[in-house]
Amino acid sequence: MTHSQQMNEFGNSLRKTLKMVTKTPLSTIAQAFEELSQCGTKDEGLPLDKFCDACSLVSVLFNSLGLAFKFAEMEYVAKVGNLVEASKRFATLENIVDADVGNGTVKKQRSPSRDLRRVRQGLDLVRALFEQFLSSKDYSLRNAASTAYAQVCAPYHTWAVRTAVSAGMHTLPSREQLLLKLNETDHSAKKKMRRWEHLQSLMTQS
Repeated sequence: MTHSQQMNEFGNSLRKTLKMVTKTPLSTIAQAFEELSQCGTKDEGLPLDKFCDACSLVSVLFNSLGLAFKFAEMEYVAKVGNLVEASKRFATLENIVDADVGNGTVKKQRSPSRDLRRVRQGLDLVRALFEQFLSSKDYSLRNAASTAYAQVCAPYHTWAVRTAVSAGMHTLPSREQLLLKLNETDHSAKKKMRRWEHLQSLMTQS
């Protein structure tokens, strides 16, 4: 290998390393959902395995919120895991819904379509939280989380769960701490979340 080729190879390796280092959780999630949105066609439906791959990345956002949303993270991860298993039997999201509708098991505990609904609820919760949080620098994470939870999850939870969540809101990180965890600034986080929100709405409508 010539010196010129060695330098080119080193340059390519360095660029690849820098790209990996500067990639943030929000960047990875937005890219995964963008790739998912390009899979299949409207008639074919969204590939379930690719959907699971993209959704699994979102758990890091729950984790960044600490103990307050640990319950949501655990349920979300469990439901995504169930869908991963379902992907061995079903090719698309539409196949899941069609099968459960045909079998009359849409509302049955641990049915794939019920798990899909819970995963989508988790995605909606994260989207609503970050949408509220990034709407204003004066909007605290606690206020954003409380509003998002009230909109998306509270109507489906028992009084005991709602009370526990309310108490946990006091453990949320500050705005600066959250952005630091995600390796983002206000500007970069807003840009990436807007991109993801658009793509995530496609998942909800599927």
